[in-house]
Amino acid sequence: MKRVVTPELLDTDSGTPAEIAASLSDLRRINSWFGGVATTEAMVTQVSTKTGSKSLSLLEVAAGSGFVPSQVRERLQPRGVQMEVMLLDRAASHLNGNKRAVVGDALCLPFPDDSFDLVSSNLFVHHLTPEQVKQFVGEALRVCRVAVIINDLIRHSLHMALVYAGLPLYRSRITRNDAPASVLQAYTPVEIRELLSQTRAARTEISRHYLFRMGVIAWKH
Repeated sequence: MKRVVTPELLDTDSGTPAEIAASLSDLRRINSWFGGVATTEAMVTQVSTKTGSKSLSLLEVAAGSGFVPSQVRERLQPRGVQMEVMLLDRAASHLNGNKRAVVGDALCLPFPDDSFDLVSSNLFVHHLTPEQVKQFVGEALRVCRVAVIINDLIRHSLHMALVYAGLPLYRSRITRNDAPASVLQAYTPVEIRELLSQTRAARTEISRHYLFRMGVIAWKH
């Protein structure tokens, strides 16, 4: 299945405030039900286990309201892992007034080198061109101390069929447009591995998760 760049309405806030709010609500359900939260939780747990650290700072890029990292933080607390989260998004309106948040460009992160243990993204990388993927990962590696974690979709024909079957579940017309578009322009694990081999990552670990989710850990030197 060939990658096809397809415009997504939420990228440009193409809808009424009510439609956008409904689409963001759809995304929260997608991340809760279909592996989004669990994928990031698995990767943060892996980093904590490998480094022996029970306290991690995390920058979530293209964060929106920060639903995924906030859920992961709550899930990890009973296991003794503390996660301090900072959010970054291109639009202040997406951040819902969160106090630990900043407006900024994911391709030119407004932080000094080694500012956070982890730099994370969820359902963001498929929006980028191959060159932009390398640029984002390069910036994320600069800003992190330990690793970059990427949570995204896997492009696959069966995944596309499942998305179309699930369209009646979505409240917003924006989601009904953007869900198939996201799969069409998502990367495969092979493609992501090749792109990250062209960055400064010391090594890359890629795992597959529930319903065509991909977890990527790019470790820093």
